[in-house]
Amino acid sequence: MTEQNLAGETTVRERGVASELFWLAPAVLSAVCLVVVYLETHPYPSFGAGLYMLIAERIAENGYALPETIPHYTDEGVPFAYPPLMFYVTAVIRELSGAGPFAISRVIPGVVTVAYLVPLYLLARDLLESRPQAAVTTLIVAVSPPVLRWHISAGGIVRAPAFLFALSGLYAGLRLYRDRDSRWAVPSLALFALTALTHPVYTVFFALSYVLLYLRFDRTAWGLKRGLIVGVGGVALAAPWWTQVMAAHGVGVFTGAAGTHGGIGGGLPTVSDFMSVDISLVEMLWQAIPLAGLFYLLRERRYFLPAWFLGVTVTLGKPRFSLLVGAFVVAVLLIEGVGGWLARGSGPAVGSRSVVTVALVVLAAVGVASGAMYVSGEVNAHSGSPSLPQFVDGTDEAAMAWVERSTAPDATFVVQGDAAEWFPQQTHRTMLVGPWGVEWKGDEPYTRQLELFRDISSCNSAQCMTATLSTAGVSPDYVYLPKGRFTVRGMEFQRTSQLAMSMHLSPRYEIVFENDGVIVFETLDDADGGGPA
Repeated sequence: MTEQNLAGETTVRERGVASELFWLAPAVLSAVCLVVVYLETHPYPSFGAGLYMLIAERIAENGYALPETIPHYTDEGVPFAYPPLMFYVTAVIRELSGAGPFAISRVIPGVVTVAYLVPLYLLARDLLESRPQAAVTTLIVAVSPPVLRWHISAGGIVRAPAFLFALSGLYAGLRLYRDRDSRWAVPSLALFALTALTHPVYTVFFALSYVLLYLRFDRTAWGLKRGLIVGVGGVALAAPWWTQVMAAHGVGVFTGAAGTHGGIGGGLPTVSDFMSVDISLVEMLWQAIPLAGLFYLLRERRYFLPAWFLGVTVTLGKPRFSLLVGAFVVAVLLIEGVGGWLARGSGPAVGSRSVVTVALVVLAAVGVASGAMYVSGEVNAHSGSPSLPQFVDGTDEAAMAWVERSTAPDATFVVQGDAAEWFPQQTHRTMLVGPWGVEWKGDEPYTRQLELFRDISSCNSAQCMTATLSTAGVSPDYVYLPKGRFTVRGMEFQRTSQLAMSMHLSPRYEIVFENDGVIVFETLDDADGGGPA
C-alpha cells in the first residue's frame, strides 16, 4: 500500500500511537462532550430499560442461573429468551457497586458509546486505507442522532455493547480476509459469540457484514472454511443460552419474536423513506448526503460500500446501521470526491494535513452543536415530541415507591404512558398491559398488548378507561395515571385534568395516592361502585 492519499500518507499502519490518537481525537472528544450534555440534561435515563434491570435482578436472585420467565410484565410474565450476557454484567455491577437501576442505565451506555469508536476507527482506517477518511467516518457516527438514540439511551445498556462487539468483530474479519492472517479467526469467533449473547439484531448485522467482507476480499475455500468456523463456533459458544431457552419455551419463542419489530426484511420501507417528503430538513440531509456518496462510488465502479449499505438497509431496516455504513460513504465522498475536486482546482495545498484537520474541527463543532441539541432533548423528533424523552421523573419514582410500600404484593395495575416500562421493576407489582417482552410470545400477542397499551394511554375519561379495560377483559386493582406531560411510545402528550376529574367523580374509582406528577386510583368492585361509569 504505497499510494498517497490527500493527507500525503503512504500507508495506514506505519505510524505510531500518537498519529492514531490525532485522527481519533475529534470523534472521541465529540462523543465525550455529548455524553456529558446527556447526563447533565437527563437526571433520569431516556426511554426504558426497566425490563432489562428486572431481568438482571432475577438472574442474581436465581443464583446466576437463567430464569424461565420474568414476572410482572403482564399477568403471566414474559418468557426469558433475550441473549443474557449484559444482564449478567448488569447484575454483577449492581452487586459490586450498589448502584441503582436508573444510575446504571443512565451512565454505562454513554461509556460504551465512547468506547466503540475505537474499533470503528480501526475498521474504517483499514477498510478505506486512509486515516482522514477513518476520522471522518468515526466522527459522523459519534455525533449522529440515529446512532445516539439507540446507544446512549437506557436500552444502550444492551445495544451499545452489542455494537462494540460487532464493530470489533468486523475489524477482526477484515484482517482475517484481506491479510489472510489465520490468527484473527479466534478473535472473530469470540466476538461473534459475544455479539450473539448480547443482541439478536446486531448478530444479524455482524453475520451479514462478515459475509460481505468475505465476498469482497477473499472468495476462496480457505476463507470459507474459516468463516464457517467463526459462525458455527460462535453459535456453539452461545449454546448454553439458546438450548436452555428452547428447552423451556420451544423453538417458537425465537421464530415468534422474529416477526415483531419489522422482522428480517423490514428495511424495504426504509429505502422508500429516502424519497419521502414527510421528513425534517435535518433528516433530509442525513439521508441525502449518503445517497450522493453512493452515486459517486457507483460512478467510480466501487461496489462494496453500496452493497453493504443496501444490504443492511434492506435486511435490518434500522437507521443506526444504515447511518453507520453511510458514514463510510460520506467520508469517501468528502475526502476523495469533494477534496479531490478542490485540490484539482486550487492546488495541492487543499489536500494537505492542515486543511483536513481544519475540516475535521469544523465538522466536529457542527456535529457537537447539533448533537448536543439532540441528546439534551431540545430537538423535536416526532410531532413536537422530545428527541430523547425521559420515561420517568422524580414524581414517578416517588409514586412507584409508594406503590411498593403500600399495596399488596399481588396487586395488579394498569399504567398509562411510558412510565409503564419502568413500573414493574420499580414496584415489583404486576402491570397487566404493556408490550415489553411480549415479542417473545409472538406477533399476535405483542400487537394486541401494544394496541391495548396505546388505547388505554389515549383515554381521557373514566368512561373510556372502563370501557377499554372491560372490552379487553382486563380488571386491575389500581390505575396509575400521569399528570401534565407524558409520553406514549416516545410521543409526547399533554394531559389536562379532565381524566383525573372524570375518574374522581366516578363511583368505580377512588384516589389512593397523588403527588405533583402522578395520581393512583383504586378500582372498586361493581357492587361497591355501582357499575361502570
